[in-house]
Amino acid sequence: MTTVLRTLRNHIGGESLDAADGRTIEIVNPVTGEPYATSPLSGRADVDAAMGAAAAAFPAWRDTTPAERQRLLLKIADAFEARTGELVAVESENTGKPLGLTASEEVAPMVDQIRFFAGAARLLEGRSAGEYMDGMTSIVRREPVGVCAQVAPWNYPMLMAVWKFAPALAAGNTVVLKPSDTTPASTLLMAAIVGSLLPKGVFNVVCGDRDTGRLMVEHPTPAMASITGSVRAGKQVAGSAAKDVKRVHLELGGKAPVVVFADADIAQAALGISMAGFFNAGQDCTAAARVLVQESVHDEFVTALARAATGTKTGRPDDPDVLYGPLNNANQLTQVSGFIERLPAHARIEAGGHRVGDKGYFYAPTVVSGLQQDDEIIQNEVFGPVITVQSFRDEAQALEYANGVDYALASSVWTKDHARAMRMSKKLDFGCVWINTHIPLVAEMPHGGFKQSGYGKDLSAYGFEDYTRIKHVMTSLDA
Repeated sequence: MTTVLRTLRNHIGGESLDAADGRTIEIVNPVTGEPYATSPLSGRADVDAAMGAAAAAFPAWRDTTPAERQRLLLKIADAFEARTGELVAVESENTGKPLGLTASEEVAPMVDQIRFFAGAARLLEGRSAGEYMDGMTSIVRREPVGVCAQVAPWNYPMLMAVWKFAPALAAGNTVVLKPSDTTPASTLLMAAIVGSLLPKGVFNVVCGDRDTGRLMVEHPTPAMASITGSVRAGKQVAGSAAKDVKRVHLELGGKAPVVVFADADIAQAALGISMAGFFNAGQDCTAAARVLVQESVHDEFVTALARAATGTKTGRPDDPDVLYGPLNNANQLTQVSGFIERLPAHARIEAGGHRVGDKGYFYAPTVVSGLQQDDEIIQNEVFGPVITVQSFRDEAQALEYANGVDYALASSVWTKDHARAMRMSKKLDFGCVWINTHIPLVAEMPHGGFKQSGYGKDLSAYGFEDYTRIKHVMTSLDA
């Protein structure tokens, strides 16, 4: 029996369109490993069309009052909330994620974040007008940057799309967004909803592969390029954008250190860290992937963490007992498996370390101990349900190990000693430091990293301001 694949189409200028040259990509359900849809493989003509639509829509959208942009964004949030079930179903088919957790941990925060940026649209502030030179008054204007080219990842297709388009639209920009080539379906559903509420051309979605993304970034129209993705992809975007000095916003990989001191509640820490490490199959650049434990409690902690891993379940989206679903795609399964297959002789697999089943891309919750600082699995991002454990002697060595990677996105410290927590949070070279918890995010607080984890902030007023530019206006009082 031949399976009829669903046809997905670009959203450009308010219309659903195939790629101009008819090329497509098969979209695979990671639960089954089988294709269920085709998506456009967009080329130069499609990118040109989307950029043209966004540029044409920009002047009117830029001049829309903040109150009107707020009203429309609130309508988008309400529409997403009303269609939660539909969004969850499409996202789960896209990614294999558990249905209940996708509703509570992704759609609900998406709605909240859109509402936050709707409010932020009316709260942009600059320095007050004043006379800084005799006979002259200065004012500062904060303006939208223009058309924004945005690239979202496959680990959180809907949520990361919201992190991109909500602040950009709130600030008065227009958007051309490209979802990952493996997960376009939920982004296109959101585009249909958003497109029914906004003027045509304000929000456009172009599907395709990395070459499509390159064409978007290199296109002369966008004033800004924003990507959430790998370090490799971020470097390519930054290099391409440099050719015509585009503004760039990069949220790249992570290798979060989780520092557990001897005075921490070991049982509580192991449970919290396992949840934060295995959630979304560990496909999260802030995942609690790299645990550093003080020597005196190392063995106790490893035993507790391995027990928590063994009690963690992966499986189909409709199973209410599942914490996470499959890895996103076959390449990711190969990558995660490869890290485990290449482990050095001194490493010990305490739990998991294998694929689950022979259908789809499921991988067991895995704990690996006995590792050293220069091991491949410590230095590089696995992006799977794998938690590594190292031991340290004291604060100095904990900081040395924690900071001793190229990534600098997120981290956490587990201790009952407040002064120690404050010392560590000061010296940890990461954009976020959690204390006695790991992974919570709120719309009001910034998220973003240092070093090779990128630059720019998502969420918060800081993320909103990234989508604006500053203009000084000086006027003579004698004219």
